[in-house]
Amino acid sequence: MSVMVEEQRKAGAREWGALAVLMLPVLLVSVNNTALSFALPAISQGLRPTGAQLLWIVDVYPLILAALLIPMGSLGDRIGRRKMLIIGSSGFGAVSLLAAFAPSAEFLLAARVGTAIFGSMLLPTTLSLLRTVFRDDRQRSLAIAIWTAGFSAGAGLGPIAGGFLLNHFWWGSVFLLAVPALVAFLIAAPLLLPESRDPNPGPVDPASIVLAVATMAPVVYGIKSLAIGGSPLHGVLFIAVGALCGLLFARRQVVKNYPMLDLRFFRSARFSGGLSVNMVSNVALFGFLFFFTQYLQLVNGMDPMTSGLLMIPGLLLSILTGLGAERIARVVGVRSAVVLGLLLVAAGFFVVAFTDQMQSSAPILVAFTVMSAGTGLATTLSTDLVVSSVPESKAGAASAVSETGYEVGAVLGTAVLGGLTTAFYQAHLDLPAAVGADSAQAAHETLGGALDVAAESPLGSAVADAAVAAFSAGMQWTSVFGGILVAGVALALFRVLRADRRVRRAV
Repeated sequence: MSVMVEEQRKAGAREWGALAVLMLPVLLVSVNNTALSFALPAISQGLRPTGAQLLWIVDVYPLILAALLIPMGSLGDRIGRRKMLIIGSSGFGAVSLLAAFAPSAEFLLAARVGTAIFGSMLLPTTLSLLRTVFRDDRQRSLAIAIWTAGFSAGAGLGPIAGGFLLNHFWWGSVFLLAVPALVAFLIAAPLLLPESRDPNPGPVDPASIVLAVATMAPVVYGIKSLAIGGSPLHGVLFIAVGALCGLLFARRQVVKNYPMLDLRFFRSARFSGGLSVNMVSNVALFGFLFFFTQYLQLVNGMDPMTSGLLMIPGLLLSILTGLGAERIARVVGVRSAVVLGLLLVAAGFFVVAFTDQMQSSAPILVAFTVMSAGTGLATTLSTDLVVSSVPESKAGAASAVSETGYEVGAVLGTAVLGGLTTAFYQAHLDLPAAVGADSAQAAHETLGGALDVAAESPLGSAVADAAVAAFSAGMQWTSVFGGILVAGVALALFRVLRADRRVRRAV
């Protein structure tokens, strides 16, 4: 009898078809996000936004997304995850179409707000539906690995697809990438995806929704403000407001009979450990990308599309290690596999820290490839840990917390490691004494500013060499810090997570 029950839990062709359908919004959202960064110069020329508007066109999406993930994940548990996914996909496609033909910067900014709102309905809902569709633990782990690989593949395809479209069409074409796939999704989703929801959700709690938004939005905005050199007092004030709202949110969840987010989840080492891996991995990855992309384009003089192509080996390895994560975990155990992934991330940092980037770009490319392999392995398993450690009825809320960890990690990576890179660069920059005060100030701001000064100065070669040497030193010292941080988290998780050779649901 137990064998029959186990066989009934196995996924068949319909379930794997459902996975293919769920991959469409994940892939397209990922492609859309990375392709946008390559369209910014064309948007600047076409819509003539102010500097602040251009910054907000980029920043408003992750700000709103991070703020709404937990409320939307909880709402999906209540009203139905398939229903939420169809609403989000419809809205995301429609608003992307409007964004493609935006007549002004203000209109495009509003469209980006819309895509963030609908996008917050997509990622946690697709992940929570995987928990419903795939009952078998090993199959679910493989499905999550494919989900993670799809997200990585989209990030890699974004620069290539965006570069191609921008070479042949107008800037709005990058927003049209989402529309055909989302139309296909809306046709297939009702046929292949089951509906699932929390059977005892309790009433919707508007106050908790407001407090969740008031927690995440100020924190993310404050971190981003500090990352771009804004007023420290301004940034810290926003973070403090978010922290206060977070305390009020947590207190409300404790006393509610039907909380939006059950804080008892965090007592599970699998849940908290998985969330920590998601956040730290993204801190490392986005901090690394901060100096990696500048190194390729400003130091080596590569165009964006060539830089994107050089990232493909690392992204492919990330996909492969993600797909093989469950098999690796069965051999060495989940804890050891997660720690191995984080140690590979740390190793990527140490490659940069102890090699000379002035002589060759090979070390930093090797470092990115090693780091990508570790990220694919660690985040695939950590996502499975988070989703599988809670009851199925709460999968939406748990998935939203996991995605929030990704978003906060991305913001912290740019703010902390990106800020360290800039600080070390400024501390190590030694310009010739003949450089004027205004030029020296511009050169100290960023590597790009220094190279602009070099292009206009009779001391151009000396200024450029000094700037590149300082930036290389900044990369190395930041990598020392990043490597120690990730290795320390790996050691802590090795002690916190218990050994388990199976990727299975924790009860």
